[in-house]
Amino acid sequence: MLQAVRKQNFRILGKYEISKLPLFGLLYKYVVVLVDRETASKRATSVKQLKSVIQKGISVLLCPEGTFNETRKPLKAFYDGAFKIAIETQTPIKPILFLDTYDILNYNSMLSITPGRSRAIYLDEISVEGLTVKDTNNLKDKVYKIMEERLIFYKASWIEKQVKS
Repeated sequence: MLQAVRKQNFRILGKYEISKLPLFGLLYKYVVVLVDRETASKRATSVKQLKSVIQKGISVLLCPEGTFNETRKPLKAFYDGAFKIAIETQTPIKPILFLDTYDILNYNSMLSITPGRSRAIYLDEISVEGLTVKDTNNLKDKVYKIMEERLIFYKASWIEKQVKS
């Protein structure tokens, strides 16, 4: 069954280091919101740029785990940054699950992709209305639990099957 894709302008949050790659880096830096974590001032500049993009009504696609999940568990621990920014800009969170990434993208090489299905599940929007930065951990935990439960429900392929004794 085919499902309509959302019509929404978005950019991906990406690591600054990748923009230094020959040829690919040139294109990359124009289609992503770069985050440079090298120094506190560079991190602050990255956050300002990210907030500016959000304030223009452009959604930002990011992975709160920070990197590939190579654990066989539904999710790795989330970092605070995305949730703080969502609260500070009062931008709702729209979780998306990609169920087949583990099967089609080889974690040993970014250039090794295997053909296959790529299912995306759009979860219900999570409001941040009225939350303050003090609520960051509670929001992060809420999103984590919702996403983890849905990944298990949809049987994402990388999740280690529980052995019953």
